[in-house]
Amino acid sequence: MAASTGGLRLRSSESFFGKAQGKGEGIQVFKVSFYGASRSMRSLVVKASSKHQSIEMINGRKVNGVNVADVGKKSAQLVVENRGDAPAHACLLGRFVEDHFVYRQTFVIRSYEIGPDKTATMETLMNLLQETALNHVMSSGLAGNGFGATREMSLRKLIWVVTRIHLQVDKYSSWGDVVEIDTWVNAAGKNGMRRDWIIRDYHSQKIITRATSTWVIMNRETRRLCKIPDQVREEVNPFYLDRVTIAASENHCNKIDRLTDRTAQRIRSGLAPRWSDMDANQHVNNVKYIGWILESVPINVLADYNLTSMTLEYRRECRQSNLLESLTSMQPSVGDAQGSERNKCLESTHLLRMQDDKAEIIRARCEWNSKHKHGHPL
Repeated sequence: MAASTGGLRLRSSESFFGKAQGKGEGIQVFKVSFYGASRSMRSLVVKASSKHQSIEMINGRKVNGVNVADVGKKSAQLVVENRGDAPAHACLLGRFVEDHFVYRQTFVIRSYEIGPDKTATMETLMNLLQETALNHVMSSGLAGNGFGATREMSLRKLIWVVTRIHLQVDKYSSWGDVVEIDTWVNAAGKNGMRRDWIIRDYHSQKIITRATSTWVIMNRETRRLCKIPDQVREEVNPFYLDRVTIAASENHCNKIDRLTDRTAQRIRSGLAPRWSDMDANQHVNNVKYIGWILESVPINVLADYNLTSMTLEYRRECRQSNLLESLTSMQPSVGDAQGSERNKCLESTHLLRMQDDKAEIIRARCEWNSKHKHGHPL
């Protein structure tokens, strides 16, 4: 077998059996030939065995102290469980369960998705939720030519926009962990849609994160909200599942107070969206706001506390040309009047606004738990 792309060629020998080792596993040998900057030919030989082997040394050195053997075993289990008549990409896009009402997808937490404490960040969780939601629409056969829009929405130049998201995190996964995400949708009033998620640890099947959100429809050209057309309602209605992931008493539906220059304890100005912050709907991706919100949080809180709950209320779009300000006010938790069993050390209120005219973009409320057993609130 041989393949060539520019100066890169891939060659593989025929399969053979490692009789010299006294074992019958099949081994495939690949030789990669390529040209260096000086146009000199270089080669790299790679051997791949169908039998799992522990790889702890490369060129006589340890692989960063990571037990690659364990990671390989986890990946092998995932592949085996997704085998069958499904297409090769099924394990990557996920699958439908529970009579096609719930969409399920698995992810591995990558090294670039973790923070200083080597665990996934809130932005990582939000990105995984968004990815699962988009793949849900695509796999359902409803996807049009928009970013998560259905065919009938695309015909009418309509897009989905999020108005509210609430997350509760019991545990942040670590680098290399495998998570399983379920998502489903239901109606939210007359002209909205609710999307819920749960994140499980793949191996223990314990739920580690719950999230719920509300979405409405906006015209892509006029940027105005509008009612859900009957044709769109007919498309999505068969997928509606009447199930909630967060109880009403835990959903924090009460209004988030608006911060001002007088009530905010910290203000960070001059935050500028980049081109890479924009999404396919021509506005700043909703996940990007989290990083800007946290810009005004004291560094000792970020270092010593886990963000265990976040509620985001989106007020308006943000474009690349806008300069933003992030406002934060923090206070010790005074307990939950609704009798919540979730332990809290700190509560915070946030506002992200335009720097020039002070127009609101997003309000947020967060809860924080100390990473230490005997934490002390501010």
